[in-house]
Amino acid sequence: MSLFSVKDLRVQFNTADGVVEAVKGISFDINPGECLGIVGESGSGKSQTFMAAMGLLPPAGQALGSATLNGQEILNLPINKLNKIRGDDVGMIFQDPLTALTPHLRIGQQMREVLQVHEGLQGSAARARCLEWLDRVRIPEAKRRLDQYPHELSGGMRQRVMIAMSMLCNPKLLIADEPTTALDVTVQADILDLMVRLQKDEGTAIALITHDMGVVARMCDRIQVMRLGQFVEAGDTREIFRAPQHEYTRTLLDAMPRIDAGDAPKALDKIEDPLLKVDDVKVHFPIHVSGGLFGRKVPLKAVDGVSFDIRKGETLGVVGESGCGKSTLARAVLQLIEPSGGNVSWLGHPIVGLKRAELNKYRKDLQIVFQDPLASLDPRMTISASIAEPLKTYRPDLTDRERKEMVAQMMERVGLKANMINRYPHELSGGQNQRVGIARAMINKPKLIICDEAVSALDVSIQAQIVELLRELQQEFGLSMIFISHDLSVVRAVSNRIMVLYLGRIVELGDGEEICSGPIHPYTKSLISAVPIPDPDVERSRQRLKLPGELPSPMDPKAALRFLPSRLAAGQTDYVPQLSEVKPDHFVAEHDSLDTIMNGA
Repeated sequence: MSLFSVKDLRVQFNTADGVVEAVKGISFDINPGECLGIVGESGSGKSQTFMAAMGLLPPAGQALGSATLNGQEILNLPINKLNKIRGDDVGMIFQDPLTALTPHLRIGQQMREVLQVHEGLQGSAARARCLEWLDRVRIPEAKRRLDQYPHELSGGMRQRVMIAMSMLCNPKLLIADEPTTALDVTVQADILDLMVRLQKDEGTAIALITHDMGVVARMCDRIQVMRLGQFVEAGDTREIFRAPQHEYTRTLLDAMPRIDAGDAPKALDKIEDPLLKVDDVKVHFPIHVSGGLFGRKVPLKAVDGVSFDIRKGETLGVVGESGCGKSTLARAVLQLIEPSGGNVSWLGHPIVGLKRAELNKYRKDLQIVFQDPLASLDPRMTISASIAEPLKTYRPDLTDRERKEMVAQMMERVGLKANMINRYPHELSGGQNQRVGIARAMINKPKLIICDEAVSALDVSIQAQIVELLRELQQEFGLSMIFISHDLSVVRAVSNRIMVLYLGRIVELGDGEEICSGPIHPYTKSLISAVPIPDPDVERSRQRLKLPGELPSPMDPKAALRFLPSRLAAGQTDYVPQLSEVKPDHFVAEHDSLDTIMNGA
């Protein structure tokens, strides 16, 4: 008997433009201990299928058909009865952790609430369970995180909190809606291992909603391919990867970038002076820690002496684990936060320390696409108004008609339909909102764009289109890019050079193809070995290089010497690993041998 069964499910929304059919009569089953992958484009109805089953549709939504859990009908069940099921028998990991977590409650309060409601667990026992799960999802300094608010955590950490919350009561069914979208590859690999263990040890069934075909190849027993509210193909994972029958399935697989492919862009020749030059930039935040009568302040070195340059038409990929300083570095480069030290020059002009009015002269040419589209878009503005806003600021000469035409053209280029022009962010999927952010950044044709996880929320076919769009714009306008991502497969596909960050410092910098095919630093090797490959046979037989110990905290002064245990053993805790040129234009930070690191000196 199946654990979760859906029969002829239809989901409709009443909108100002008429009735929209999001899900059109689909049926499927999930057995105990099985992992079913639901894959398809953004807006295909994947999430709405499970939102309907869990009673989470907005007031304008209506669900028809049947959804049973252990033989009990749960579709359109009264909320008080559904609340006993949600969080206990069924756990759900939502796609957007920032909007799924309550902003005014501490992390520990939100986690303990789940245990109190479903298991009656309170006090120290509840806190201990919460700490255990934060440790299991590899959150550094878990005890301190319990007392923090969601906005104090990085995107990856918020996603890990969501995963821990969904697993607190060991659910029979885990609905994972893009569970690893915001995670770097090493944590993603650990989370997938954790889900596999839960699946085996507890007999938990998993519904995995994702656009990452590499994750599907590793995790799923069966796949349901969804398009425009309907299933177009279903079957065993290996069979579908080996011989997809539907054209759409073939498109999804062909669009997936691979870390082991051989078509990465080459590094550019150093002919012209760099557009952007970053020299020894540091960003330190004073953090208050308890201890003594009044406590003390300790510097958190988010970025700790990073130097690089960008040339016209070049893409520099920036990779590293969540909390390594990627996004902080991006904001320091754009002067959205003031560096604690170092210098940033744009076209030879230093821009550190400039007043806001002076900086505005450079803003048109320096743009950013943020990691979290919902948090960066004004919920009160239509998406067309959001995209048009930079034009109003920097192109006041345009008429309303000209501005509308430019907005419509840019929406079309990033794959947004014309009928979405008057919609608000909450009416779009996560991937569609990310496209709005990209359109807004591109509308003024800047010279440098920083893509901070710009394609992480997109399904693979749209991701491929956006990457191709970025390449086209790059060739057309000589656009330069800093491409920040935890997805090394995508970074490899777009980057001339790749820079690997670890706790605010560079550990490897060089030609993208060289770094992916022959990494030198142990940290880079670990990252690349954790990247999933969209081939079940290859992915499930790969050996992963898993570094010993937990993910270090940037507050730990010894963490910077994780790859130099010999220096730690000698008591040189303040030593800074030096960056040296091991090949032409290939820089690697000082490190001990892999055997020494694995054995801890």
